[in-house]
Amino acid sequence: MGILSNKVERSEIKPGDHIYTYRAVFAYSHHGIFVGGSKVVHFTPELDANSSTETSSNSYDEIYNLPSSCPTFPDCGFRQPNSGVVLSCLDCFLRNGSLYCFEYGVAPSVFIAKVRGGTCTTAPSDPPESVIHRAMYLLQNGFGNYDVFQNNCEDFAMYCKTGLLIVDRLGVGRSGQASSAIGAPLAAILSSPLKLLMPSPVGVATVTAGMYCMSRYATDIGVRSDVIKVAVEDLAMNLGWGAGGQQEEATMALLTN
Repeated sequence: MGILSNKVERSEIKPGDHIYTYRAVFAYSHHGIFVGGSKVVHFTPELDANSSTETSSNSYDEIYNLPSSCPTFPDCGFRQPNSGVVLSCLDCFLRNGSLYCFEYGVAPSVFIAKVRGGTCTTAPSDPPESVIHRAMYLLQNGFGNYDVFQNNCEDFAMYCKTGLLIVDRLGVGRSGQASSAIGAPLAAILSSPLKLLMPSPVGVATVTAGMYCMSRYATDIGVRSDVIKVAVEDLAMNLGWGAGGQQEEATMALLTN
């Protein structure tokens, strides 16, 4: 993978990889964890069963990469009731989009050079078996309420890869693309020495570009001080998402179908 693109071929990804694909002409990216067997676990908003109609359901499926029907995998689209964590086949996850692989443990210089957020982090990844365990556990127990800025699909994938959570849930989440859009510049101005680099009539463009890059870096989970490592079982118990640890074996059986 290079500086400009993390695009990969299907043959290059391995179980436990954090993958993503772009939607709406590269306006945003959708993220998930490849768990093997051509299947991906990813996080979407819950569909409101009380207000769903055939039309709204189809629109929901299109926006959030959920298959209305899959001729290849009968279990494609599996999820627990009232949960946004979904198991999809790779084809339905991509929806004819290109495949990209999120990078972990990158050097600060590489992170800053990748101007677009949501492609990498300086935080190291845990072993693949730990990543898959978290993803499958959350498929059974859920990942709380979806929030585009604080708890989205990228946040889900990054938690599965690292086990890291932000202590202050009122602040910016783990998502790199959300931080790039609204959170990083604000966080840097309010809470870091970058506030000393306020633009002046001279060098406005240089200062603005530097602030953007450095503020992205300041909110990366690999350098933030407000992150903690949380076991997935403790995450479910503490937030009241359920106690389905013993049900994971049944969910893991989906990978072999």
